[in-house]
Amino acid sequence: MALIVQKYGGTSVGDFDRIRNVAGRIARTFDKGNQVVVILSAMSGVTDKLINTAEQITEFPDKREMDVLLSTGEQTTVALMAMTLKSMGYKAKSLLGYQAEILTDSQSCSARILDIGATRLTELLAENHIVIVAGFQGCDAAGDITTLGRGGSDTSAVAVASGVGADQCEIYTDVDGVYTADPNICKKARKLDQISYDEMLEMASLGAKVLQIRSVEFAMKYNVPIHVRSSFNEEVGTMVVSEDANMEKVIVSGVTHNKNEARITLKKVPDTPGIASRILSPVSEAGIIVDMIIQNTRSGHMTDLTFTVGKTDYKAAMDVSKKTAKEINAEEVLGDENIAKISVIGVGMRSHYGVAAKMFTTLAAENINILMISTSEIRISCVIEEKYTELAVQSLHTAFGLDQE
Repeated sequence: MALIVQKYGGTSVGDFDRIRNVAGRIARTFDKGNQVVVILSAMSGVTDKLINTAEQITEFPDKREMDVLLSTGEQTTVALMAMTLKSMGYKAKSLLGYQAEILTDSQSCSARILDIGATRLTELLAENHIVIVAGFQGCDAAGDITTLGRGGSDTSAVAVASGVGADQCEIYTDVDGVYTADPNICKKARKLDQISYDEMLEMASLGAKVLQIRSVEFAMKYNVPIHVRSSFNEEVGTMVVSEDANMEKVIVSGVTHNKNEARITLKKVPDTPGIASRILSPVSEAGIIVDMIIQNTRSGHMTDLTFTVGKTDYKAAMDVSKKTAKEINAEEVLGDENIAKISVIGVGMRSHYGVAAKMFTTLAAENINILMISTSEIRISCVIEEKYTELAVQSLHTAFGLDQE
């Protein structure tokens, strides 16, 4: 007998027929002698509707009350799922985040999980219940409802799996695993049997939408194996696990792309100590996350500084940067939203040379200009013009031997 945590996303429970389909899958897992805890998202589209409802009331909804409002999406789903399983003859009980003792900090709309009190969950499992837990939500020390941000149900699932000591955490989505590239733009992409936590972290942060990055961080910290699979078929998916020696034999595991970034350049900035801080501190204070940063030296003690931000933050970042440019007497501020970030990822890079050279040569052969470059131990990223995204992904996928056999 195994203790299995299963998480189903909004698409998987998007209507009543899909809820019944998921209930059948849960029942089959339970019938094999397993203990089962299920984490559910709101039905597809419900969270967006709730956000739109709030915005019709006020242009700037109070964040605490947004947590209260948005949590009702998952509350509806878990109740419907428990009803469905009970109608099938199973003992099932739904729990909201606070009932499952999911303790978070007090950051409304983007709370972080601090602790899982597994007492209630363990008691219900001992009584042979299938436990249905609302994902995406918890409560803080004051007892206020909190939500974990977009994709937070993934994090809920991994945290609960850690809290109850699950043997495996299964994340069910509308795709059947983690691919070597986005199969929508790279027809030769293939599903990976397994991938390391480090590689999955890089993929999640660089555009792959299979798992929320915080869920992977949690899984790596507490060594929770994740099985990413589809809720629409019975196929084995991709295991996200600790790195083993065989993984380093594969130089590159995947190619990712991200079209949701923009580039900002401050030209002819005084090349003096602390100038980067003068430019980037106001951006940080505005709550904007900066990704890639490049500084180019000019003659005459001048420099150019370029950085990237998410497209949703582009306008605000431009406004802040223009104010800073005036203060430091920079020549001008340039912006570009028509960029994409292309990355190759693989733990094998630690023990193989020539990866960067092959990446740059491949892009050059397709006449694709590289605008920015950044690296980590297991990743190389290049910013290019957005119009070349598909060509770049396909070319790199082939160059690194990832095409489907």
